[in-house]
Amino acid sequence: MSDEEIRAAVVAERTELAAMLAGLRPEQWDAPTLCAGWRVREVVAHMTMAFRMRAPRFFLELAKARGDFNRMADRQARKDAAAMSAGELLAEVRDNVTHPWSPPGGGPVGALSHDAIHGLDISVGLGLDRRPPAARVGLVLRGLRARNTDYFGVDLGGVRLEATDLDWSYGDGTPLRGAAQDLLLVLCGRRLPADLLTGTPAARYTL
Repeated sequence: MSDEEIRAAVVAERTELAAMLAGLRPEQWDAPTLCAGWRVREVVAHMTMAFRMRAPRFFLELAKARGDFNRMADRQARKDAAAMSAGELLAEVRDNVTHPWSPPGGGPVGALSHDAIHGLDISVGLGLDRRPPAARVGLVLRGLRARNTDYFGVDLGGVRLEATDLDWSYGDGTPLRGAAQDLLLVLCGRRLPADLLTGTPAARYTL
C-alpha cells in the first residue's frame, strides 16, 4: 500500500480509538490494560506523548533516563496520566487524528502499529467488543520483523501462528490460532484471556 493509504488507516484507527475512549465509564480509565503496570490513562498518555513533546524535551527526558527509552516512556506516561484528566487525554487523541507523527525509522506503518497495538491493549484488556478491521491489523502484522519479537522478548520457538480471519501465518511448528488482532498481541509479548487462542501452545500465551 502507498504511504497515503497507510496514513488513511492511521486516521481511521485514531478516530475509532477516540470514539471507544469517549464511551468509557470513569472507573474504566483506571482499569488495568494488557500493558503491565499501566491503566487505560497511562496507555493513552503514552500514545499521545509525541503530540505534546517537542524534540528538545524528548532528548532531555531520555537523557534523564540514561538513554533507556522504556524507562523514559514509563516515567512520562505516569507523570502525564497523573497530571491530565480523562477528558484531556481523550482530547489529545481526538484533536490529533491527522497528526503526521511516526516513530523514528518506522514511517506510517510504524505509526499505525503504535496506535493499533496500544488500542488493543485497552480494548482487549477491558474486554470491549471493538475490533479493528482484520485488513488493517494485517498491515501491522506484515510490517513486523523478527526484531520485533526479540524486542518484546516473546518466545515463539516451535510455534506457528495462524490467523483465523486473515490469510496470514508466522513461524514454524505447532499451530496457535486466533484472530489477527490477538496474534498481533502475542507477537508483542502480551498475555491474553484463554478463550482468544486455540491450539496446544495457547497456555504459554494466556493469562
